[in-house]
Amino acid sequence: MQKYKGHLFVISGPSGVGKGTLREKLFQYIPDLYYSVSVTTRKPRKNEEEGKDYFFVDEDKFKKYIKEDKFAEWALVHGDYKGTLLTTINQNLKQGKDLVLEIDVQGAIQLKNKFPEGIFIFIAPPSWEKLEDRLRGRKTEGEDDLKKRLKNAHYELKQIKYYDYLIINNHFEKALEELRAIIISERCRIKEQLPNVSL
Repeated sequence: MQKYKGHLFVISGPSGVGKGTLREKLFQYIPDLYYSVSVTTRKPRKNEEEGKDYFFVDEDKFKKYIKEDKFAEWALVHGDYKGTLLTTINQNLKQGKDLVLEIDVQGAIQLKNKFPEGIFIFIAPPSWEKLEDRLRGRKTEGEDDLKKRLKNAHYELKQIKYYDYLIINNHFEKALEELRAIIISERCRIKEQLPNVSL
């Protein structure tokens, strides 16, 4: 019997903390999850694909979506707009699908107000030095953008209190194991399983 409504899993944390890599690996272990593709005004990076990594739009179109109230959440992040379409969340959850969002902290806090039943997971670095090393090591930003991301990370790390779970990504395999455990444990909650039990 299909459960009446899917789970909403929201993963966020500072740039360079490894959110994307963890999320991609998670889907290899739990393939029946669904990924919510965000809309952004940021230019595609090398190897990023339209409709798979993001929906890339210009700023005018993004602001048109804002006026039309199409976003469940949106934010200006590192100088670019990012958002999640409300229809993406509602349609998937209504169909009983477990949906994973990988979004910034600003957007996650907006979503928590609209979807308090969601499961909010914060990925944190083991130290400030490790975070800076990871950002520099990926070589996808210039120095000015790098400083902006580090400044934003100070604010983002202070928002951990609004989340349900914290994963410190020091050792990747351990962090992945903890992320998998969260997904599995939430699916096993009594309130989720009762409709499937014949008494």
